[in-house]
Amino acid sequence: MSGSVKAVKSKAELDNITKSGEAVIIHFWASWCDASKQMDQVFSHLSTDFPNTHFLTVEAEEQPEISEAFSVSSVPYFAFVKDGKTVDKLEGADPSSLATKVARVAGSANPGEPAAPASLGMAAGPTVLETVKEYAKENGSSPQAQPGLSDALKNRLQQLIDSHPIMLFMKGNPEAPSCGFSQKVIDILKDETVKFRTFDILSDNEVRDGLKLFSNWPTFPQLYCKGELLGGCDIAIAMHESGELKEVFRDHGIDAIGSIEAKVSGSENRKGGITQSTGLSTTLTSRLESLINSSPVMLFMKGKPTEPKCGFSGKVVAILQEEKVTFESFDILTDEEVRQGLKVYSNWSSYPQLYIKGELIGGSDIVLEMQKSGELKRILVEKGIVQKETVEDRLKSLITSSPVMLFMKGTPDAPRCGFSSKVVNALKEKGVSFGSFDILLDEEVRQGLKVFSNWPTFPQLYYKGELIGGCDIILELRDNGELKSTLSE
Repeated sequence: MSGSVKAVKSKAELDNITKSGEAVIIHFWASWCDASKQMDQVFSHLSTDFPNTHFLTVEAEEQPEISEAFSVSSVPYFAFVKDGKTVDKLEGADPSSLATKVARVAGSANPGEPAAPASLGMAAGPTVLETVKEYAKENGSSPQAQPGLSDALKNRLQQLIDSHPIMLFMKGNPEAPSCGFSQKVIDILKDETVKFRTFDILSDNEVRDGLKLFSNWPTFPQLYCKGELLGGCDIAIAMHESGELKEVFRDHGIDAIGSIEAKVSGSENRKGGITQSTGLSTTLTSRLESLINSSPVMLFMKGKPTEPKCGFSGKVVAILQEEKVTFESFDILTDEEVRQGLKVYSNWSSYPQLYIKGELIGGSDIVLEMQKSGELKRILVEKGIVQKETVEDRLKSLITSSPVMLFMKGTPDAPRCGFSSKVVNALKEKGVSFGSFDILLDEEVRQGLKVFSNWPTFPQLYYKGELIGGCDIILELRDNGELKSTLSE
């Protein structure tokens, strides 16, 4: 090693380096990400500061096997390996944190202490850090922030994802895949004998780059089932080999091509909810009813709340926890009789299934939509599961919804008053990430917050639930050089 950066071209090559036990720093990057390019300069100079450490780069999209092995979901991303094990990670463009972590892993700094001056840019010269800072300033946010997606592009991506129950975004097409990973997933879907649709991301850079941000998944192919991302090539292979992929398709009502006709005759008399005649034994029907009514809120899922065995089940668990709902669950993977019987009893072919006071609410997609619209909370209140949220409870929830929270007129992109605009600009200038709420859209919040905070005007800025102040105080903190430190204590 002589202070150079090496591009890794295969997992085998990476494994051969990491098994040496020496310190290894890996930079996952993408050609479309400006922050990656800026951090590459810092990374290169750090390799000079620490010549006895391996500095490696991996193009995340071109090396999906490596990216998935390190659970890379955004770029820039840094993995720190020592003695063959991943000991630390860093997401986003933060040169100071990168230098500190490199020094710690390389053994040149004590844990918790900042890296040596050379590692913070002295050896590299001041232009490196200044470049990254300037990048952040131009984009009006911290370097970690990913470029946003327009509403039009979000809608287009969602429409593409939802255009078929099984949707594969790949390189090339099923008849002529342009990469081996896409070919493998095509072979898997054909082996599962399911109908699917594909989109060639090489034909549309807007979709290609946008989907990485939209799905928070930096590589292709990407496989979706009923609008939910299952994963890339490695995950599809593992699910196929274990039989889990077939179960996911089956539980979401996606039949193998050869079995569709056989099921049509048996579905003619079905209606939503519980069928008139299920054909289930009295004993099984009684058992299912007992399970459904064993708790006011009952979730039939794959796995347990602490260890969901599929992403759909995990999503519903997360929603219930966000809503602060006490619930019981049943792992359908442990009882095939319940698993198959409940599909017939409820006339609902997939899992998870959520019941409230004995009534089927639906699966993950329906529960998610109900949460977004507020319908889920309304039902929980009506059924006496949770208490109606008071104005004070709502304000507390909003204030703590982001570490730095700004209540303003308008939005950060379109402020509706000069004072709000000034505070937004001050926060952006200092690279502070923040959440916001437009008080013009909600009179209850607008009036309630004045009483709650004992502060009669807007904007109002909060940090970790505590009021910092309005426009004049924020500008004073900025001018005194105290704004960023106040919002990071």
